[in-house]
Amino acid sequence: MPRQNKKLKLVVILGPTASGKSELAVKLAKKFSGEIISADSRQVYKGMDIGTAKAVPAKLTQNKNAKQTQNIIQGVPHHLINVVFPNQEFNVAIYKKLAIKAIKDIQKRGKLPFLVGGTGLYIKAVVDNIEFPKVPPQKQLREDLEKKSAKELFQIYKKLDQEGTKLIEKNNKRRLIRAIEVCKVTGQSFWQQRKKGAKLLFDVLQVGIKLGKKKLRKEATKRVQGMFKLGLENEVKKLVKKYGWIPSLQTIGYQEWKDYFYPSPLKKGGGADGKINKNEVKNLIIQHTLQFARRQMTWFKRDKRIHWIKNYQEAEKFTKKFLLK
Repeated sequence: MPRQNKKLKLVVILGPTASGKSELAVKLAKKFSGEIISADSRQVYKGMDIGTAKAVPAKLTQNKNAKQTQNIIQGVPHHLINVVFPNQEFNVAIYKKLAIKAIKDIQKRGKLPFLVGGTGLYIKAVVDNIEFPKVPPQKQLREDLEKKSAKELFQIYKKLDQEGTKLIEKNNKRRLIRAIEVCKVTGQSFWQQRKKGAKLLFDVLQVGIKLGKKKLRKEATKRVQGMFKLGLENEVKKLVKKYGWIPSLQTIGYQEWKDYFYPSPLKKGGGADGKINKNEVKNLIIQHTLQFARRQMTWFKRDKRIHWIKNYQEAEKFTKKFLLK
């Protein structure tokens, strides 16, 4: 349990997708009397369960009356899972506010908070107390931008913020749209407007999991195959029928089904006349997952404060040392 220092302690478990962060975090949380705060930009959405590898029983997340932002998984409380519906506004500024509130609540109860995930910007927002430009959503601009492809959006953003293109995920439509929105409203670079807060809020240990290429491919393939067995096709069909191809569904695990369901998942027997078959969808998801993992590692490698580990024993050792200092 954390000692009552001026800055209370926070342990961050990070790494690329399919690296085993969740399993490691649960073991550590049980060992050190902790609770987990998710740092995943897609697991915040209700109903997006299988495609985000959410470690929550489907029957719990599909309960229409469920309003909880905490779930008990393997005996450990998890926070910031199932926060909003896929068509609701959510961004890093909102995430930061909710995450800090959850962390302080956990610390107040004498527990150790573990911030766990692979969304680098979300983690950095909390660790470095990043302040973001306060620009309200521009409805008409967003509607116009959402009609464009990620490639087109990236080119638009490049003209507005050359330096920012070196840091942003160029295939993340939602993030590109927000960056363009901020640039156009303020007339300034989105990334230059982000700045560290006046002071850091927590004493932080960052532990990262890094897998070799072969191991990562094996784990990614295994994960995607598991998603198909759990019913990913039906989950995507259900979400698209309800919301359409909204920005939150333009993400790995969901976007690859668009050509499979062509022209529409509403068509009886959807996929029978699609542009691609189910096996091609599966291969695309694996391919995009591995590409995304590489981008995540590029982001994380910039932070020299991260302690990279290979197994649970190393993570436990770093955590023990951190809590004793």
